[in-house]
Order: sequence, then structure tokens, then C-alpha cells
Amino acid sequence: MKTLNQKNQQIEKPSLEYYLNLQYPVTLYPDPEEGYVAQIKDLPGCLTQGETLEETMANLNEARELWIETAYEADDNIPLPSSNDSYSGKLLLGMPKSLHRRLAETSEREGVSLNQYIVSLLSAVT
Repeated sequence: MKTLNQKNQQIEKPSLEYYLNLQYPVTLYPDPEEGYVAQIKDLPGCLTQGETLEETMANLNEARELWIETAYEADDNIPLPSSNDSYSGKLLLGMPKSLHRRLAETSEREGVSLNQYIVSLLSAVT
């Protein structure tokens, strides 16, 4: 599919596959009624929830794909992921004590630090 730029020149629009393979930053919130809410702020209205972290991330991936496919088919603008330049790689995260305990116990069984275990979980679902 071709589009026109500001100088009325035809340019090739990236493929749907290109947009689906972009890695968007995810924001996770603990849900006060148990579970999680996840959001991709770069894609307005792209958010979901789930009872477990795994369910929430699976739901968010499905929501992201549907958001991008719908925007692509409507020829709407699909924002690129926000830059990592303003992120330090560190984050303070609050979570329920029971989740903290389960994560710490599992990381100990796996023989890795809690931080390393959480990063591996998040990497697997994003």
C-alpha cells in the first residue's frame, strides 16, 4: 500500500507484519480486586486485565495485535514505540505481599536473584 507524503510523493507504507513486530513499552498496575491491568500507552485505548500476570500479558498481546490490525486496515496512523532514551532501566514496583513471597520463593528454587527472575518473566511475555 502506498501513501502520499507532504510533498505529494508516493512512499511505501510499512507492512502490517512490520507494525506487529514492534516492541511497545507496557505499563502494569496491580488491580485492587486481585489481578493486573496492563496498558500500552503508545496505542491509545490499548489496555486489558487478567487474574494472573501470564493471563494479563497474553490478553495485552491480543489487544495490541487487534489495535494495530484495525488501525492498519482503516489506514489510521500507528504510532511507533516511545524511545528508551528517557528510561534508566530501573523501576520501583509495588505489589501484593503474597505475590512478592511467591516470586521470591520461586526465584530461590530456580537459583537466581528475585530481580533476574522477574526480568526473565517479563521478557518472556513482551
